[in-house]
Amino acid sequence: MTELKGTITAMVTPFDKDGAVDYGALKAFVEWQVANGVEGLVPVGTSGESPTLNHVEHLKVIEETIKYAEGKVKIVAGTGANSTAEAVELTKAVIAMGGADATLQVTPYYNKPNAEGIYRHFATIADLGLPIVLYNVPGRSGKEIPLDVVARLAAHPNVAAIKEAAGSVERVNAIKNRCDLTVLSGDDSLTLPMISVGASGVISVASNVIPREMSDFVRLALSGDMFAARAVHAKYYNLFHDLFIDTNPIMVKEALVMMGKIGPGFRLPLCETTEANRAQMRQTLTALGLV
Repeated sequence: MTELKGTITAMVTPFDKDGAVDYGALKAFVEWQVANGVEGLVPVGTSGESPTLNHVEHLKVIEETIKYAEGKVKIVAGTGANSTAEAVELTKAVIAMGGADATLQVTPYYNKPNAEGIYRHFATIADLGLPIVLYNVPGRSGKEIPLDVVARLAAHPNVAAIKEAAGSVERVNAIKNRCDLTVLSGDDSLTLPMISVGASGVISVASNVIPREMSDFVRLALSGDMFAARAVHAKYYNLFHDLFIDTNPIMVKEALVMMGKIGPGFRLPLCETTEANRAQMRQTLTALGLV
């Protein structure tokens, strides 16, 4: 099965001044990420504003990301949905296009299915044949993937990993104690402690902004050099914090605009942040020499 480890960027989706996907900016962004050492990319996850892309756009962003990456990094395509049928449809399309190493599958949001429903949802998608990454994010989905369900799914040959974005290092301990499943941090600020108890890397928002620094940081931690990794964590902690002072991916896109990597643009219901938040982000980026 596909091995997923290191730094995998939860990519933003750049838009042009008319609100369309800016494929020129996307190409430059993917090439910059690859050149700066990330191990993987997640196109059209939550950070890619997946709820506001239609299916044609959704699949084209994935297809173009695969093309631009040229096989140099792992591609974990965001094809999750709160309808199992929709997630199956998107995943089948990604399988047909080829080039993706896995898909990211979020816990069905809003429906709040019971444990058996959650199991059947993920198992149905895994049965399609492409490895999947479970995405536990109760703050957005309203429902945690129960540990018993994680353990059941870990036995499926196509369940490759779980992205843990519940803000709990203890859950990483519990998962590693229950089953042999790769765990990836879903919180940049918890990546170091999660790796210390067995996580294999991070699906990162911060690496949109600091791909080289985040990749080096995670490699240090995975190598066991926790003293050096802790120093990097401390250096970038303010950035980890400020990326979430407004709803993700608002602040990471604001940061990338300041850095000249993308143009301004969101799709409603997301919109620009406040001037106070923008000033705080600029101060943090300036202190790090990023602007």
